[in-house]
Amino acid sequence: MERTKLFTLLSGLTLAFGLLTFVACQKDDTTVSPTTTTGTTSTTVTTSIGATVPDVYKKIYGATEIYVEGTNIVIKTKGRPDHKSPYYKGTQWESALYEAYNGVNTKYKINPNTISEVNLTFKIPMNPLVDASHSETPLGSIGVSLNGVSFFNQYAAQRAVLTFEADSFDQYGGHPQQQGQYHYHLEPTYLTAAKGKDALLGFLLDGFPVYGPTENGKTITNADLDKYHGHISKTTDYPDGIYHYHITAEDPYLNGSGFYGKAGTVTQ
Repeated sequence: MERTKLFTLLSGLTLAFGLLTFVACQKDDTTVSPTTTTGTTSTTVTTSIGATVPDVYKKIYGATEIYVEGTNIVIKTKGRPDHKSPYYKGTQWESALYEAYNGVNTKYKINPNTISEVNLTFKIPMNPLVDASHSETPLGSIGVSLNGVSFFNQYAAQRAVLTFEADSFDQYGGHPQQQGQYHYHLEPTYLTAAKGKDALLGFLLDGFPVYGPTENGKTITNADLDKYHGHISKTTDYPDGIYHYHITAEDPYLNGSGFYGKAGTVTQ
């Protein structure tokens, strides 16, 4: 009888240990109270933030969820801009977010697409390192901006130059592709107007941060950057210095001859 009780007790402890081990291997899903971001006038996002997420990633106010998973930061977004756009016309958000084009491009021509929500999950290295292979950036999402909108590289479809496609960028520097995913190929002027030309604007898939077109009061040009469109220096967010990309007014705008670090993933 005693042996039976002992066996039952040991079995229960083994099961409990197994469950604890399973939970320990899961994502960092202990979250602070959901934070409602009201930094914009056009939309509001509630972000669930993991308890161990470093402060710098909390600046991504357009995410629906941010948490640590192993050595990665996981950032989930709906990919929809929080600013107004002519590409909201004909959508369910038209009444609040449609705005006719009022930018400075005299050759502006709206493309036939409209903005949709997309479920994007970015998994990027929390401690990015240089990658000797410097893999080429793909067409589609290559990173995430603070408002949850994707960064795309310097190419249009079939890796064509942006010369003609750029005429369809709205007054905030973005537009949607055929499936409705809104994105930025170059400076997201809504963010630089709100945060500053020298501000952190987001992260590429390799985990290295993206900054605006100025640094220490100087406008950055391609001559200041390496062939991957970045350099190493101190920033407000990284006072010890870090490699980071800069958005410039010149092609390739955001990223050059590939990722500086080993790229994470984005799924939809």
